[in-house]
Amino acid sequence: MKTIAVLTSGGDSPGMNACLRAVAKVAAGRGTHVLGSLEGYEGLMDDRFRDLTRHLPDGKVGTDLELDAAGGMGGTVIGSARSARFREKPGRDKALENLRARGVEGLIVIGGNGSLTGAHLFATETGFKVVGIPGSIDNDIGCTATCLGVDTALNTIVDACDKISDTARAHRRAFVVEVMGRDCGYLAMASSVAVAADAVLIREEGKSEEQLVAAVADVIRKGFSRGKRRVLIIKSEGIQMPTTKLVRQTSELLEPELPNAEIRATVLGHVVRGGNPSYQDRAIGGRLGACAVAALLDGATDEMLGWQSPNPGGSPTMDPYVQRFKLDQVLVETKALIDGTSPIIKRRLKLMQVAADVLPL
Repeated sequence: MKTIAVLTSGGDSPGMNACLRAVAKVAAGRGTHVLGSLEGYEGLMDDRFRDLTRHLPDGKVGTDLELDAAGGMGGTVIGSARSARFREKPGRDKALENLRARGVEGLIVIGGNGSLTGAHLFATETGFKVVGIPGSIDNDIGCTATCLGVDTALNTIVDACDKISDTARAHRRAFVVEVMGRDCGYLAMASSVAVAADAVLIREEGKSEEQLVAAVADVIRKGFSRGKRRVLIIKSEGIQMPTTKLVRQTSELLEPELPNAEIRATVLGHVVRGGNPSYQDRAIGGRLGACAVAALLDGATDEMLGWQSPNPGGSPTMDPYVQRFKLDQVLVETKALIDGTSPIIKRRLKLMQVAADVLPL
């Protein structure tokens, strides 16, 4: 292949730029040019691209010099977006037309569930060679132990909760901190252990609003009765009950017995998405990017690269930590992660049930 394209789609995640840098460098080393599609699939349809490689005076291929620095930055230098147009066949037809007109022979898609669904559809419908890389801070993609951005997001949550805990202890307060995770409570589960939270609330447990209020009230009641000056509860974004409403109703429930209890709500929101990627996200991004280029140039298509996958059925790559999975298998496992039928989710919930008795001590 003389030219390949790469795009970042859906929600951005720290590590995407490190992955783009690796894709450009590894491709350049193989004499292949790389075009970055601007704003995800939208760039494919609108014919908007940025050169991520360049011609060197000696005739070889080099990388865009800005990528060296960009690899250590959060976000994505080629932009990202969710595309409704690409879901329709005319949009995909236009994307294929633009790619072929530019001489592009393969595509790397970095993104989450929706992005990889689009990659699978494009590959099977057109026969164009497409390889995916999991990028989602929610860690809700099948066939990979972690996705780009997860480690950085967890570090951001830990840092925020440590600071919240400082002020909570100073004033003897309880905090309910909401973290991101629309369809998957992984960030809440993992961070709750790291920050020594007193409890964690996740969508997967299926609690009603009344049960949530009762559970939070019980944790706060017991925490203060044991002499704690700080009670910290991590709540996943996937729980539909607004955090402010949860705190308000909990305060009202506890007011008769704990009239001086102070309970605060903090929604971290998109702060969790930002920031320079951690070492782990830079390393994983680089290694997945390198394997994606190798897979594409070796003729692979309709596949995703997974990191230390817990799932069987993957094909080996040059990196022992990276395997290739067919995208249809990835999407089936992703659906199971989201609807709770995956053995991985069941195992996580079992571990959290064990931790539930230990966290408040």
